[in-house]
Amino acid sequence: MTEHEIGSLTDFADGDKKLLSLNGVDIGVFHLDGRFHAWRNTCPHQGGPVCQGRIFKRVIDNLGPDKQAHGRTYDESQVHIVCPWHGAEFNIRTGLHAGIPDLKLSPIEIVVRDEKVYARVE
Repeated sequence: MTEHEIGSLTDFADGDKKLLSLNGVDIGVFHLDGRFHAWRNTCPHQGGPVCQGRIFKRVIDNLGPDKQAHGRTYDESQVHIVCPWHGAEFNIRTGLHAGIPDLKLSPIEIVVRDEKVYARVE
């Protein structure tokens, strides 16, 4: 596994997303609440560029007892990325799909050392 310097801590504001290609591996690096989360930029659904998607709070459909939709609400505690190809929604912190626990993003290890940020890729 090769370690690549991808910037200094000051290069990443809270809420930032950076898309990078390291050794031919496309990745997305997210900085949320002082922590880094990184994933291969390949959606497990059909291979779309998931990390290029929009970032949203988790969407929750408000369904009534009759199973009819009555608008949407958002879970402020969960930040998701939505794949631009087919709308698959993943938790940025865990990589898990919003509705299918076996569907998850492929993680990339991030290391912070001496105020520098490194990504480890094969």
